[in-house]
Amino acid sequence: MTAMKIALAALALLITSSGGARADQSDILGRWRTTQHGGVVEIYHCGGALCGRVVDSERLRANPNLLDERNHNRTLRSRRVMDLVVLHNFTGGPERWTGGPLYDPATGDSASSGSLRLVSPSTLEVKGCLAAFLCRTQRWTKA
Repeated sequence: MTAMKIALAALALLITSSGGARADQSDILGRWRTTQHGGVVEIYHCGGALCGRVVDSERLRANPNLLDERNHNRTLRSRRVMDLVVLHNFTGGPERWTGGPLYDPATGDSASSGSLRLVSPSTLEVKGCLAAFLCRTQRWTKA
């Protein structure tokens, strides 16, 4: 009987301690360093979803009025990169969100859908997909 009580106590401790480490919706909010050109994207609430906008990069520090010149859509090349929304309509949580579209102003590439996965409080996995099998993933770090 004592072994059973110890096992139950250990199980209860495990359940309560893992609950404290669980991610919270606010953990994803804030600024994240991207993998390219010293970029920083700020994730914020937009309506009932999450969105992300460009707030910094090496190229923006050199030219704050930088335009979206690499966009494959010529009609969008005159918009400014600063505050450009690059993540749209992500819902879910507290550790994984899905949505889209996603856009990368460094390359001009876009993805129709994707996911955000909070790997740890300081690491975010950002995945953009053109199709279910054609995806690109980056790991961002909390700024």
